[in-house]
Amino acid sequence: MTKGPWPMTKVGSRPGTAFLGIPFRWLGPGAIMVLVAVYGVFWLLARPAGEPVLGHVGQLFGGESVLLYSIALVLVSTLPHVEPIFGGIDHAAIWHRRAAIMATILLLPHIELAANPGATSLGKTLAVVAISGLAALVVWAVLPRWRTMLPAPLRRLVLASLGTRPVQMAARVLGGYERWRGFHRLTGLFLAAGFLHGLLDASAFEAVPALRWSYVVIGGTGLGFYAYRELLSRHFLPHHDYQVASVRPVAPDLVEVALRPLGRPLDFRPGQFAMVYLETAEGWQRHPFSISGPAEEGGISITVKALGDHTARLPDVVQPGMPAVVGGPYGRFDRHRGTSHQAWIAGGVGITPFLSWLRSLDGELHEDVHFFVTSAGPSPFADEITAAAWNQPRLTVHLVDTEADGRLTPEAVLAAVGTEPRQLSVFMGGPDPMLRQFRKAFRAAGVRRANIHREYFQWR
Repeated sequence: MTKGPWPMTKVGSRPGTAFLGIPFRWLGPGAIMVLVAVYGVFWLLARPAGEPVLGHVGQLFGGESVLLYSIALVLVSTLPHVEPIFGGIDHAAIWHRRAAIMATILLLPHIELAANPGATSLGKTLAVVAISGLAALVVWAVLPRWRTMLPAPLRRLVLASLGTRPVQMAARVLGGYERWRGFHRLTGLFLAAGFLHGLLDASAFEAVPALRWSYVVIGGTGLGFYAYRELLSRHFLPHHDYQVASVRPVAPDLVEVALRPLGRPLDFRPGQFAMVYLETAEGWQRHPFSISGPAEEGGISITVKALGDHTARLPDVVQPGMPAVVGGPYGRFDRHRGTSHQAWIAGGVGITPFLSWLRSLDGELHEDVHFFVTSAGPSPFADEITAAAWNQPRLTVHLVDTEADGRLTPEAVLAAVGTEPRQLSVFMGGPDPMLRQFRKAFRAAGVRRANIHREYFQWR
């Protein structure tokens, strides 16, 4: 049976968790915005008599920056209570980056406006250390995403400069993911320097002790979470010993790694991801990977695409028999949170959680599902997905080869599904630009915001 421009195989709710009708994944961002707004109003209302307005506003920006950096540290603390209120640790990581970027931006007006003639020499030194380190961290974090942040003319200039000797030398100095991750762990130390600078040099604290103590609580909380993550979290978070069972190439830039448990196996829900530590020929390497399904002997499998850094070299440096440690699981990308009519959209390596859903099915689907798999060329998982679909009368598979059929569009998805948009749940995984476009189009077509779910694997 065929519909539309792609091959289609026809072989056939639970609402998302919410609090007072508000999806949990909105509670965290909403709480951040409220906290930032309330803290700003408090600073403005507490301005001491005789304090210059611009100088006080400049100190306010510094206080807000410390607040946002503290929030960013809380969000990456890996505490289990953080994940539910953001709808998954991947969503929390997105807000961690947003909070850090906004905190760094607020440092600019703080530097310009908050001059204090009585500033201490130690406070000035700490300010320079904090601003330099935090700015370097943010710039380094957004460098891999520069293509999405620059207009086309500037992108061409940057691409032309990538082959120059100075840029290549800088790339060697900066290194890849592992070096950035090591430097990123210094975030709390740079925040501590900025926090102490504020205690030493903020003129408003002398006149209004409430400002000082609120600042101490906020900064102390962020630094406390930082200390927990760096010093204690490894003793409380579950880790599981595994061994590499097989490394199977499935495409020129895609491999599946099967891991066999050596002790108690990881208990995961299909669609989740794990923090995987692999001992390779180049030493231990750590990266979060979506779990693409169960493997033999109670193991798990992960699908790795050569996106850069050590993932590009993984087939060469990982061999059967090598040890691995798996932490987690994380994530709340769960088809059971959807309605009875669902569209699954997988682009490229974004297919991984959907493979996990299919490979973990026990019995028939209870929802009507249209599964769209889009890839440049035939999908390496086409045969497996089609075979699984024969046993699922409520599953319709659409295999979209973009080289032959053109790009998949949101309009084509809605036309193929044929369901009233407000009754439809959409689950997406794939390149960020594609998913942002689809999300916008689905919202315009009437799909409820709470029914659009996506996996943010780009944060990794």
